[in-house]
Amino acid sequence: MEKKTSSSTEVSASAAADAKISSIFIYPIKSCRGISVPHAPLTPTGFRWDRQWLVVNQKGRAYTQRVEPKLALVEVQLPNEAFSEGWEPTKTSYMVIKAPGMDLLKVSLSKPTEIADGVSVWEWSGSALDEGDEASKWFTNYLGKHSRLVRFNAASETRPVDPVYADGHVIMFSDLYPYMLMSQGSLDELNKLLEEPVPINRFRPNILVDGCEPFSEDLWTEIKISQFSFQAVRLCSRCKVPTINQDTAIAGREPNETLMKVRSDKVLRPDKKQQGRIYFGQNLVCKESLTEGKGKMVKVGDPVFVLNKVSSAAEAVA
Repeated sequence: MEKKTSSSTEVSASAAADAKISSIFIYPIKSCRGISVPHAPLTPTGFRWDRQWLVVNQKGRAYTQRVEPKLALVEVQLPNEAFSEGWEPTKTSYMVIKAPGMDLLKVSLSKPTEIADGVSVWEWSGSALDEGDEASKWFTNYLGKHSRLVRFNAASETRPVDPVYADGHVIMFSDLYPYMLMSQGSLDELNKLLEEPVPINRFRPNILVDGCEPFSEDLWTEIKISQFSFQAVRLCSRCKVPTINQDTAIAGREPNETLMKVRSDKVLRPDKKQQGRIYFGQNLVCKESLTEGKGKMVKVGDPVFVLNKVSSAAEAVA
């Protein structure tokens, strides 16, 4: 049963926050390392620059850490000003890419003109912008197999989120939804159960919050971050990526083995259809981000107010 924690979606100035943002992460190239930033602009597809690029094979299919764990070691840097409101790249603005044993790769942030057709990621296929032969050679040499770096072409393509869960919302190369939120309390609680604690980068959230009880994000259905309304649309089902050490690109059994014991659908949702899934984190969409506009910025330290929630994880959408 859903509970409203406030009589309306307005939060009184005196209301105590239920949590606050402790970190914001953006992953410009899907499955490569993230960037921790102090603030990030909201756009219709998520935070600006998030999963805007994708490494694909010769058939145009996405490479991810699931099959190419070496992507975990690819470090991505953007200019600090790229996260400022209204900033637009110039001819001298670059994304800088580093990896062990590789020369530095600089990719212009100005949009390329070449088109790559037949690009696919999960259920979606379409055309994308091709970042050219230099980037292709770099990733081909690094992965040891034919690769190209492509950029989402927002001018010609749309990738809708599953309308069953978040009708009208769109993403670029994210897996399923524009934002993924986790709490520090949940990570700390999991680490109490592990012989070797894992860092937050195993789970690749966009928003990390602190100051709330472990796993309270399971229950949230509507929250306000600063003045922006976010809807929690579905618990985040985890794949094998959390088992990949992001500093070595070597996969192990944890934390998924422990998560299966404490965070599986069998444990959290015993009366629901069992699919052998494990859940950690909450997927979000932002109501205000559907339209462009000024002042749409979320920053570290912003308060989080819970407006609506369910009473147990069994009632949450998954």
